Amino acid sequence: MRIARFAHAKGMSFGVVEGEPEAGPQGLTIAEIEGHPFGQIQFSGARWALSDVRLLSPILPSKVVCVGRNYAEHAAEHGSEVPKEPLLFLKPSTSVIGPRDAIRLPIFSKQVEHEAELAVVIGAPGARRADRAAAERAIFGYTCANDVTARDLQRADGQWTRAKGFDSFCPIGPWITTGLDVSDLEVRCEVGRNPEEMEVRQLGRTKDMVFDVPALVSYISHVMTLLPGDVVLTGTPAGVSPLTDGDTVTVRIEGIGELTNPVVPVA
Repeated sequence: MRIARFAHAKGMSFGVVEGEPEAGPQGLTIAEIEGHPFGQIQFSGARWALSDVRLLSPILPSKVVCVGRNYAEHAAEHGSEVPKEPLLFLKPSTSVIGPRDAIRLPIFSKQVEHEAELAVVIGAPGARRADRAAAERAIFGYTCANDVTARDLQRADGQWTRAKGFDSFCPIGPWITTGLDVSDLEVRCEVGRNPEEMEVRQLGRTKDMVFDVPALVSYISHVMTLLPGDVVLTGTPAGVSPLTDGDTVTVRIEGIGELTNPVVPVA
């Protein structure tokens, strides 16, 4: 099932995306559900063509918990060792944006980079001191994410809050896919100035994570309580590179879909 959050003429709703994304957005519809997607899904009866609504970030998390250096090749490209335990940091909820929303380049940085990642969405009732089995049960679904990073500030500060925390630095979407085996999925990032000239910058597989998804959720839950709707970013493959004004960046994850955002300077 694919759960989206979307804006329409009468307001904002959650809905189930119907159809096959591989056929293109023209053939997709979205069926509105009552209230929140956690728990029993009940349809309101309203339905739209996907092209007639605007997709929003599929969830508004209380926090985004991120994992650094969870792919050995990405750690190596920055001259870093693979950590012995998951390396955690946070992105503020205000950094979250949705599909087609603009990534805004801050005036403080000269080197903003993309990081394509598989994102985990926590469901009800959350996770606290969860073992591996309980961590798996706590997962509601998965989506695409871009852990946008001001690399020069990350190096200068020695810690990652400012570099990772700017408004618009956490695109997620296009929807949450449930019931998906994420043990070996392709993670791809493409950047270009127009759809005909997109360059593949990152190409990896989730099987190459140092710590897999259940291990990450369990570990994090022993540090902080994960609430329903919280998001965990699981690390990025090698190939991160700068974004510039006028770029478009697309994160594609097998079995989920694609997340596209334009890049613009801060107004």
